[in-house]
Amino acid sequence: MVCVSCQKEIVAGSRFCYLCGAKQPEAPPMAAAAPPPARKRLMRSVTDKKIAGVCGGLADFFDMDATVIRILWLLAVFLGGTGVLAYVICWIAMPEAPAGYVSPSGVTAS
Repeated sequence: MVCVSCQKEIVAGSRFCYLCGAKQPEAPPMAAAAPPPARKRLMRSVTDKKIAGVCGGLADFFDMDATVIRILWLLAVFLGGTGVLAYVICWIAMPEAPAGYVSPSGVTAS
């Protein structure tokens, strides 16, 4: 921000210039702010599911392709051995997306 009187650089939003003391004009009021973005919710997908929709829901939540999530889940099953238990826990714990829910990726649940 530049002082209207002495043309020196001052801190943005200052009411007075700290160099010359001149009063600065009021900033125009901010335009109406856009509504805050919808909060992402971790829910099982009803449109992109093979078994229970857990991988599709995780893909929507992390903005990834569901195939990548499914491959990572298979690696957890075959390499770590805890993938099946984790899938069942997620199946129980994650709520199913309600009818008409629009995911952040734009997919509408029917």
